[in-house]
Amino acid sequence: MPKATEKRIYLTRHAEAEHNVTGDWTIRDAPLTARGREQAAALNAATKDTVQATADLLVTSGLKRTLQTTILGFPALRKRLEAEGKPVLVLPQLQEVNDLPCDTGSVRLTLTLTVIHGEVQENSWCRDKWHGRTARCSKQTPSSPGSISPRSPPDWNAKQGFYAATETAIRARARWVRNWLRARPERRIVVVSHGDFLRYITKGENDHGAWANVEMREYTFAVEEGEDGDGDGEAWLVPVKEVVEGGEDEPTSTSLEQVSGA
Repeated sequence: MPKATEKRIYLTRHAEAEHNVTGDWTIRDAPLTARGREQAAALNAATKDTVQATADLLVTSGLKRTLQTTILGFPALRKRLEAEGKPVLVLPQLQEVNDLPCDTGSVRLTLTLTVIHGEVQENSWCRDKWHGRTARCSKQTPSSPGSISPRSPPDWNAKQGFYAATETAIRARARWVRNWLRARPERRIVVVSHGDFLRYITKGENDHGAWANVEMREYTFAVEEGEDGDGDGEAWLVPVKEVVEGGEDEPTSTSLEQVSGA
């Protein structure tokens, strides 16, 4: 088990999705645009000989745009980890913060994924088993990073309780994710998530700082669990370096709401 302060967490925002460019947050579980797929391919080119060659785990939010970015942006890493028996881990706790349609997952049941011509295809559903080989859903419960639940949470896209779009719930979920990452045995972890939630993970709040599509930043942990400075159990991350600059800083649904006055 590596020390937390020696770990490397590669936080990555998804590629451009339809709601980013149209400003229409009523698009349910918005997928990538054609430009977004090109951005994901560029992400692959930028990381295939570096991060993808060394990472030990690939984790993604369960929304379409993050799944597509993961599949198109990290094919070499996926292939290598799958050969080692470690498929992509779909972590619903990484979903975006708002309860708008564009930020809400498609279904309650676990989604099995395949890749056909570079596209994410929804091909089967299950409650207790993961039939696909491309990805599996995390069975971690939101209450404890080290516990295993009988099945992945059926309410992951309900935007209630642990997943509610409230400031208290979002901060708690971001704290959970940081502690989960710190407790993992892997030294190098790639995480694909969303602009607003990445701000909560790294800052503890939505400071509206720039975070471009397919931008990747490398972080480590400030202190080990239980050390001085971790009394609040926040498991704070500290930046190491910028890995991929990414594309434009396309607006999140929070940004769109602010512009519209909603």
